[in-house]
Amino acid sequence: MWRFLATVLLLISTFTLGPAATAQQEGPVPTQVLVGVDLKSMPPASASELTVTVNDHKEPLTAWAPVVPANAQVALLIDDGLRESVGRELDSLRAFIRNLAPGVEVLVGFMQYGHVVAEQPFTADHAQAASTLHLPEGVPGMSASPYICLSDFVEHWPDSGASASSVAGVSASSRNKARFAIMISDGVDPYNGSTSVMNQDSPYVEAAVSDAQRAGVAVYAIYYSDAGIRGASADNSGQSYLAQLTQQTGGVSYWEGIGNPVSMAPFLAQFQHAVAETYIATFLAPTGKDPQRSMARVKFTAAKTKLHVPDQVLPGNRE
Repeated sequence: MWRFLATVLLLISTFTLGPAATAQQEGPVPTQVLVGVDLKSMPPASASELTVTVNDHKEPLTAWAPVVPANAQVALLIDDGLRESVGRELDSLRAFIRNLAPGVEVLVGFMQYGHVVAEQPFTADHAQAASTLHLPEGVPGMSASPYICLSDFVEHWPDSGASASSVAGVSASSRNKARFAIMISDGVDPYNGSTSVMNQDSPYVEAAVSDAQRAGVAVYAIYYSDAGIRGASADNSGQSYLAQLTQQTGGVSYWEGIGNPVSMAPFLAQFQHAVAETYIATFLAPTGKDPQRSMARVKFTAAKTKLHVPDQVLPGNRE
């Protein structure tokens, strides 16, 4: 009888201690995040000049280094439903691509029906990438939703020299590069129904934010209206969504009133400067029970410096 009870107690203790043993294995892991420095601010010279909190607990930085061109990828994502007037911006866009710092890999993609279509993968041949740029189709709602397109793209971020539509996974060489995306879109999410200010909670925008954060992509945006007949309500809705997306992923949304910009060139120049003034911060972040899905809240501050940082990051994203 006592032998039976001892066996039962042993089994109970085994099952009871199982989760605890797993929890002990869950610990802080090396994690990286892209930190953008505002145009009007001076970049912190060293890790000691920054304060980092992870899940409301201060953590020291283990590394702080600028993004180098050879380790950066830029995805230029254009809504295929933009107004044809965007044609006057094609020369500025081509110049932007050609003038990227040598070594930066670039991909030109068009957002179509929930996906991103690109003629070629990421490449450091900027002239070749610029040659793939063309006038958008100009069909209203061509992207379906720019946020569904973005989610699909960042989840299957293509590797250098691989098909841009590949969904087989991301290789280590691409995963370890600093990733930037700049969207040109009106930001309207037609899948969320009304564009009223009373209806600004889009699950597709939230999903795009989460997917970009998990993939470590800093998203920037330039507002430009599409071929559909919209109005001030839709303009404000789209700009609000783009601001939400970019702020929460560590990027910036560029816009000029509720109309199209006179020229995209100044915004493209600001984006190039933003990439050049982005740093990679490395620190330890705790993993959750599901390392592939758990996210850590992060916040970076520095004296007299405005920083652009995602709200959340995937722990162990650079292991």
